[in-house]
Amino acid sequence: MRKILIALVAVIAIDVAAIFLVPPLPVDPAGQFQFPADAITANLEAPPPHVVWDFAPNDPAVGMLQFHPSISSTILTSWIVIALILVVMIGATRGMKVIPGRVQNLVEFAYESLENFATGMGGKPAQRYVPLFAALFLYILFCNWIGLVPPVGKLEFLRAPSSDLNITAGLALVSFSIFHIEGVRVLGLRGYLSKFFPIGEFRNGIGAGVIGMFVGLVELLLEFVKPLTLSMRLFGNIFGGEVALGVLTALTIAIVPIFMVGLEVLLNLVQALIFSVLTLMFTLAAIEGHHTEEHPAGHEPVATPIPHGGTATA
Repeated sequence: MRKILIALVAVIAIDVAAIFLVPPLPVDPAGQFQFPADAITANLEAPPPHVVWDFAPNDPAVGMLQFHPSISSTILTSWIVIALILVVMIGATRGMKVIPGRVQNLVEFAYESLENFATGMGGKPAQRYVPLFAALFLYILFCNWIGLVPPVGKLEFLRAPSSDLNITAGLALVSFSIFHIEGVRVLGLRGYLSKFFPIGEFRNGIGAGVIGMFVGLVELLLEFVKPLTLSMRLFGNIFGGEVALGVLTALTIAIVPIFMVGLEVLLNLVQALIFSVLTLMFTLAAIEGHHTEEHPAGHEPVATPIPHGGTATA
């Protein structure tokens, strides 16, 4: 407890000293710093990311969702995240021992925890998709957390990848492609399309066929909503957290932003878990067909006596 108090006092002292030694740049054209407007503006970033390398300088990028040949600050930071994850994973799994060291033990514990979590939700079919679930969770988690670590967010060429709609939309499209590809792989193209176009329902009558086609059309439309909700949820929560943290940092001394950072650490973990869990659940839903309970020929139900009279079929 004493160390925590000392750390808080030190952070507050540094924060107060920074106000005088490194004040926020004046935003007013006259060169006068106006509180709190300039303080807030100095701590906020616009939703479109900064372009680090522009491959088409004569065609400037416009809007939050961009189709522009360039390397943005969020892409550069995501490459750093990928490199860090690969270095840790390769270093921990290289020359694995029966009696693991601390790093190997930590990595094995993290993977086994994610595996148990995924299979606990999805059962045996989820076992195949544990690597996908774990990779998405770890990548998104560190993309969220890196935005809380200086100098990310303070230097214009470094920014949390998940605070960029282009990155979250790309992740959502990858997930969208995976669960549809898996649906076709498991059920076959005809079987998968029958989930959305159940023409066979017309064998049960015109009414059943019309209702089945209507329900299938609604399900098909909902499929295209999934990448939108995945991308917007992740982007909105991470970018909104950065805005809240920036405003609090501008208006208060360091002790309040410290508590906000602690809350953001937890919320960022939850958002990474939500994205990876939804991808897993959507994939498991895609590989499930419309099953009907049938008894094979020669295996009709057999009457079995049950206690207190009556029979049961098996």
